Amino acid sequence: MKFLEAVSLFVFILVLQNRHGNCQRPNVVNVGAIFSFDSVMGRAAKTAMELAVSDINGDPSILNGTKLNLVMADSDCSVFKGSIEALQVIEKQVVALIGPQSSAIAHMISFIANGLQVPLISYAATDPTLSSLQFPFFLRTTQSDWYQMAAVADIVSFYEWKEVIAIFLDDDYGRNGIAALTDALAKKMSKISYKLPLPINYNLSDVIYVLNQSKSLGPRVFVVHINPDSQLRFFDAVEKLKMTGSDYVWLMTDWFSTTLDSFSPKNESYLSTLEGVVGLRPYIPQTIQKRTFLSRWRKLQRNELVNSGLTAYGLYAYDTVWVVARSIDNLLQQGGNVSFSLSSMLNGTTSDKLQLGKLKVFDSGELLMNILSQTNFTGLTGKIHFTPDRNLIGSGYEVINIVQQEIHTVGYWSNFSGLSISPPKAVKNKEMAVTMINQNLKIVTWPGGKSEKPRGWVIANDERPLRIGFPRRASFPEFVTLNNDSHQVLGYCIDLFYEARKLVPYDVPFRFQPFGTGLANPNYDELVTMVADDVFDAAVGDIAIVTNRTRIVDFTQPYVSTGLVIVAPIDNAESSAWVFLKPFTPEMWGVTALSFLIIAVVIWILEHRVNDDFRGPPKRQIITMFLFSFSTLFKTNQENTVSTLGRMVMVVWLFLLLVITSSYTASLTSILTVQQLSSPITGIESLITSSSFIGYQVGSFAYSYLRDNLNISPSRLISLRSPEEFESALRRGSGNGGVMAIVDELPYVELFLQNRTDFGIIGRPFTKSGWGFAFKKDSPLATDMSTAILKLAENGKLQEIHEKWFCQLGCPADRRRDSEPNQLHLSSFWALYLLSGAVTLLALLVYLFRIIRQYMRYKRKHADPSSPSNTRCSQAIYSFFDFIDEKEEAIKRIFAHDTCQAQTNGS
Repeated sequence: MKFLEAVSLFVFILVLQNRHGNCQRPNVVNVGAIFSFDSVMGRAAKTAMELAVSDINGDPSILNGTKLNLVMADSDCSVFKGSIEALQVIEKQVVALIGPQSSAIAHMISFIANGLQVPLISYAATDPTLSSLQFPFFLRTTQSDWYQMAAVADIVSFYEWKEVIAIFLDDDYGRNGIAALTDALAKKMSKISYKLPLPINYNLSDVIYVLNQSKSLGPRVFVVHINPDSQLRFFDAVEKLKMTGSDYVWLMTDWFSTTLDSFSPKNESYLSTLEGVVGLRPYIPQTIQKRTFLSRWRKLQRNELVNSGLTAYGLYAYDTVWVVARSIDNLLQQGGNVSFSLSSMLNGTTSDKLQLGKLKVFDSGELLMNILSQTNFTGLTGKIHFTPDRNLIGSGYEVINIVQQEIHTVGYWSNFSGLSISPPKAVKNKEMAVTMINQNLKIVTWPGGKSEKPRGWVIANDERPLRIGFPRRASFPEFVTLNNDSHQVLGYCIDLFYEARKLVPYDVPFRFQPFGTGLANPNYDELVTMVADDVFDAAVGDIAIVTNRTRIVDFTQPYVSTGLVIVAPIDNAESSAWVFLKPFTPEMWGVTALSFLIIAVVIWILEHRVNDDFRGPPKRQIITMFLFSFSTLFKTNQENTVSTLGRMVMVVWLFLLLVITSSYTASLTSILTVQQLSSPITGIESLITSSSFIGYQVGSFAYSYLRDNLNISPSRLISLRSPEEFESALRRGSGNGGVMAIVDELPYVELFLQNRTDFGIIGRPFTKSGWGFAFKKDSPLATDMSTAILKLAENGKLQEIHEKWFCQLGCPADRRRDSEPNQLHLSSFWALYLLSGAVTLLALLVYLFRIIRQYMRYKRKHADPSSPSNTRCSQAIYSFFDFIDEKEEAIKRIFAHDTCQAQTNGS
């Protein structure tokens, strides 16, 4: 029993000693670092990490006496070598791995880090896909390209460019960065039109080859996403190809600023080839810590201990070592062990050659990773803390511009403020919505030294003019045709294109290319498809804007409103119940009715004093007056005119009625005769339900519309090539090898009917569409040409071109609006109405003159001397009307009596 108690006590003491030994801090902690020593980023990062290790080991407040040992390995920009070096470093029992700077190497090493639970902390791998759930042991102490590409997209959107060309390295870093840019541009309604990859180890000839490819493309906004290059070979190629003009825009991701910052300040001649380039630089706030470190760096440069300038990634590397050191310190304070154990996944795979047995799992790797992801302190690059997906919450980017061999900061970008001329730190605490209204940048100098915003695309140049296809028609050449003698392209559509092109604010070199043989009208769907397939850059002509075509090309604003109509011989139509109104226009009816009223009133005035038929009670007089006037139309009036003036008015009035009634009868007869020859087709519904043949013009979309939309059997559809075939087929009819009707677009039908009066349009257009010019999808020229067409419509030029081609014999549309060619217009009878009115007015004036003379004579003879001289006006008017109301005979008797009495008094 005592023996057992002694053994138990011994074991307990051993356990306590072992536990106490494990809680002791290790003397040395190994941390690995994988990067390319001889690279733009690597040269600055190597020195920065060495300085960080020195500062940490010299600071007693951190690691508490444990020495941080940095085990460096050169990946030499090779995924293969980097992976081998990573395995060799991990064999030395490192608790964390810093780097690599290459995203491609980071992808490979992340799988190793996952298996051995060794946190991988990169200060330079910006590939957005590294932040996925696939790599739980990966942490990024630099800004992801997801943010950087959002900044590039905001710049593109700010300058209203819609298309860009992306040039990138063909590796994980380049492809995934451009994929992020694609998504960011899509949110801004822009896109990458062309993606041009470069080999990983590209040379000058590779760049020249890629840039030569881009010269034949339309966009001139280039986004370049490659690795830092101390030789700037990319811009050597740009200069050799003379792609530094004002038409070009060069937007560089942060590789560009990293390269510039790595150069010695003494060597600024390289900037002369970079005039107008715009780039991004990680924004690092100016702090005392940063200024002190920069001063320290410059001292090393003066002592030739450092052969590289301090880049943003050098600062990120320095802070990364501190992040790892602080996290290890927290791990040890929480009782974590720096211990390793064999991996069960490597059982059975141990080989003496590969030495896989030396690879061990870091027991506290998961705990250290959690501590790393919760880091929150201020370093040289500012506040260091991470998002839930283990990305550094960055402070944004500077937008830099090379002007006169100097680097200018023209603005800033952050994910909470967008583009701004103020640093992100200054606007971070302000609540603001990121909109185009509050986006701003300082004036940028573009290639060529201009401050005006480049257009961003070149639709064509003299070396490669715009290829414009046009339909070589066999019929209706008024719209578009090719003159075989002069080889000139002529027509209404061509003239309109030339006029619209004059209003486009830039030069558009082009050449016309015919589509079709000229023996038959070409298929317009095929013409539009050739634009979509890049055989033509555009198509000009009488091209209808229909749904299936808008899916593959962009059309301009319609310059002609059109639609499908039915044309047929006019026969066997029913007469309208109101056909008796059609001989006169509404104006003619109105003037004629007014004339009857005027004649009624004038005749009453002229006959009232001399004709008993126009006297009596007021009601009887009114009835007599109007019955007399309207009965003259039928010559049934019982009343006769007595006065000379009344008879004179009636003679002219009856002559006018004779002409009008005769014309009315002839017009009505003509209309009824024509209406006996109208079509049995009443509209598209009756045409569909019939079994008759229907004609259509070769090449028109009418065929597909009738077949697909209206479900008319193709066996009923007859193709016709010319207006002459139209007429012949309609005259033969459906039962004699012809057609009952033709369905075509309105402009063609109007021209067809110009000299053919025995055919007509049945009903109204049953589709609504227009004609426009076709361009490739998202072509900016389509928008500018649409604006030009609207201007032509506003200034009347569009109508002038239309009249030039279609109105020599009168505009078809005007003739079509005259729906009743046999109607009588007021303009045909204005002379007769004028004569009748003049005679009527003259008779009325003579009558008034006579009656006023009689009244004045009457008043002189019968004036009351005792009555006051200032008789009121109303009394005088009443007296005058009382005088008029007296019969003429009574007035004459009064005058005769006064004359006899005067003679008696005189004798």
